Amino acid sequence: MAKGQMASGIVAGRLSADVLAENFSDLHPPYAPHEAAVAADRCYFCHDAPCVTACPTSIDIPLFIRQIQTGHPAGAARTIFDQNILGGMCARVCPTETLCEEACVRETAEGKPVEIGRLQRYATDTVMAAGVHPFTRAEPTGKTVAVVGAGPAGLACAHRLAMLGHDVVIHEARAKSGGLNEFGIAAYKSTQNFAEAEVRWLLQIGGITIETDSALGRGLTLSGLRDAYDAVFLSIGLTGVNALRAEGADKDGVRDAVDFIADLRQAGDLAALPVGRNVVVIGGGMTAVDAAVQSKLLGAENVTIAYRRDQDAMGASRFERDLATSKGVRIMTNVQPVALHGNGAVREIELEYTSSEGGSLKPTGETVRLAADQVYKAIGQTLENAPDGLNLDGGKIAVSDTGRTSVTGVWAGGDCASGGDDLTVTAVAEGRDAAMDIHNSLMG
Repeated sequence: MAKGQMASGIVAGRLSADVLAENFSDLHPPYAPHEAAVAADRCYFCHDAPCVTACPTSIDIPLFIRQIQTGHPAGAARTIFDQNILGGMCARVCPTETLCEEACVRETAEGKPVEIGRLQRYATDTVMAAGVHPFTRAEPTGKTVAVVGAGPAGLACAHRLAMLGHDVVIHEARAKSGGLNEFGIAAYKSTQNFAEAEVRWLLQIGGITIETDSALGRGLTLSGLRDAYDAVFLSIGLTGVNALRAEGADKDGVRDAVDFIADLRQAGDLAALPVGRNVVVIGGGMTAVDAAVQSKLLGAENVTIAYRRDQDAMGASRFERDLATSKGVRIMTNVQPVALHGNGAVREIELEYTSSEGGSLKPTGETVRLAADQVYKAIGQTLENAPDGLNLDGGKIAVSDTGRTSVTGVWAGGDCASGGDDLTVTAVAEGRDAAMDIHNSLMG
């Protein structure tokens, strides 16, 4: 370990390999068949089911649960994959507690919903473990489509286009596909390299080629793609991070939470990851919770989430906040950073208390200092280097309901596009819907 890391208290191997393995085990263990049958039996199989309306991909939830109940998990998986080809990952990472399960009639009546997410995982895992791909490709159309970005939106778009008979080339900036699913989700939510396995499974449809280390601005231009392909779909994500406007924000030990999460997800040995004694995460969304919880699981002694507004305004769901506190993370609200102190490396963070008056945030002048040898910024991401010629809306690519941009022949979806929540399931829906619109456009 480097001398500076030892001096600052940021070291690797705070916990044993066995403890780390336990800490980063599956957050929601999969159902056994009898458990799935019992859970499915709780469904009322509602007509006009509110859970379906609450699902961004409109999966027929009562149907797939009925198929599980009657002993046909493969049929249930087909029902799921027909709407959401990344249903396996979404079963693991979707905030079901604020989507389908919150809308569940059982939740309304009893305060305990049908565990839709875990039932979805049971069905999709059953099929994927068998190596079965439930769809076959249509006859080739002779049309080619470029997809820029191999994240959830890009993969969903590519799969649907390939299934319809088009040839697809995905240009991915990183050396590995998966986007947010591979690099941006807490390791305890997606274990055993599931994101990578899901991509391999998805590619079984055929007709999809992935070119890694290939990105706009790195030998690719939007005009060049438009000339070379019949259509283009942009799913380039959000690669910029909002600046932390506080004195000393450039000190050692201050970094973006998304980079920390990506490093952890790709680490071959968790015991080799350095972690501080005192970690502070700035932000209130799921990225902030993921960074804070994983810091605690790596062995940090004191971990604090500092958020400028009250808890009700936090982007992280109640389940995520409860998860954080159950792991020993402290959540401070109505505080914002004003300075980071230390000689070269951060040692303390100074927070100012805030108040909300008429919906606007105001500083109170009262401050508090916390020990901090690591500070993670989880204060929102931004679109960097948007291709020229595209109209923007709120800092993102402006799109129609079907993903059409202001440039003919170019569609966009996922986090880089306007509208919708920045969720895996929303990105899948946008990619799928754009693919259908691209297909209709190409086929007249």
